[in-house]
Amino acid sequence: MAGVDNLWELLTVVTVIALAGLALLVGLVRGRGSGSKTVHRPPGAPAEADREPGAGAPPVEVDDVGGGVGTDLLEPEAPTLERPASARGRLARLRARLARSNTAIGNALLALLSRGGLDEQAWEDVEDTLLQADLGVEATEELVAALRTRVQVEGSTDPEVVRGWLREDLLRLVDPGMDRRVAASQVDGRPSVVLVVGVNGTGKTTTVGKLARVMVAEDKDVVLGAADTFRAAAADQLQTWGERVGVPTIRSEREGADPASVAFDAVRGATEFEADVVIIDTAGRLHNKAGLMDELKKVKRVIEKQSPIDEVLLVLDATTGQNGMRQAEVFRGAVDITGIVLTKLDGTAKGGIVVNVQRRLGVPVKLVGLGEGADDLAPFDPEAFVDAIIG
Repeated sequence: MAGVDNLWELLTVVTVIALAGLALLVGLVRGRGSGSKTVHRPPGAPAEADREPGAGAPPVEVDDVGGGVGTDLLEPEAPTLERPASARGRLARLRARLARSNTAIGNALLALLSRGGLDEQAWEDVEDTLLQADLGVEATEELVAALRTRVQVEGSTDPEVVRGWLREDLLRLVDPGMDRRVAASQVDGRPSVVLVVGVNGTGKTTTVGKLARVMVAEDKDVVLGAADTFRAAAADQLQTWGERVGVPTIRSEREGADPASVAFDAVRGATEFEADVVIIDTAGRLHNKAGLMDELKKVKRVIEKQSPIDEVLLVLDATTGQNGMRQAEVFRGAVDITGIVLTKLDGTAKGGIVVNVQRRLGVPVKLVGLGEGADDLAPFDPEAFVDAIIG
């Protein structure tokens, strides 16, 4: 009998264990099927960030706002975080790179203006030099007229005097009075929302990662939103940038997920984490594709259902010249551009695009990319820029 009792006890234990395992398996299957999100609280985030973004929020329509795309908030795992270089000294440190490609403009102008006895052919050469630098027709005509007046009135051909005239007139065109600050602080208790847009190939996702480093260097709490869901590697690339400096990334693991939904979740998550700023990467748009531009408008509209957008930065490749200007104008028609990021500015002698794009769009160049390094994105400094051009 004792043997039977022991066997019965053994069977009972085995049955309990099997039932427990089955219950656990069912729970896991249900969890996966419900589209629940995995949320990891980044270091220093408030305890309430542990709850799923949007818990208790009113229901929303899936086709008009975010949610339901299985977005994950991925916490950086690297034990040793990088400390980005201070944003304040970047442009000064990188001025030599800018000068290497752009001093040809200043040297050519100084040579022409300093030789004395300027005739009409000489002034045409000055115009050609400025146009080749992508200064734009209107700005070129304005600068040449101002220089001609100075030469006629002052009558000086001293190189240093001419250099001073050129610096003053170029600086006036670059317009140092424009507000070039980038929204990076809480507004009325919510994070600033920065939307980054641009065409394929401009380095947009890389720029978002570098911009996060600029803000981390200023001790800002940053959240990244990977709303470029059409390029397979975009979310992984952005997550890697974030991990290097301890910045969390909100993304979807589902290929082709609705970009507006991911953007919505990113803003919502950043709000719950009490971040200073959320930077949202969007899919690279071909500016001549109306459907894609309409989708970008939807991303903007969906975000604005829960928060104003404080900044819309357009990333332009400085080497594309007038083609870049056409891209900029199309984007301006789709979303309210507030600032320009010029990448690859160190690799071109077309620095005049700074003036051109500002005049055409009526918004300032706020950041410039001056190299391939992680900290080679710098706030735009008009005086440093002009000094680099004229040498």
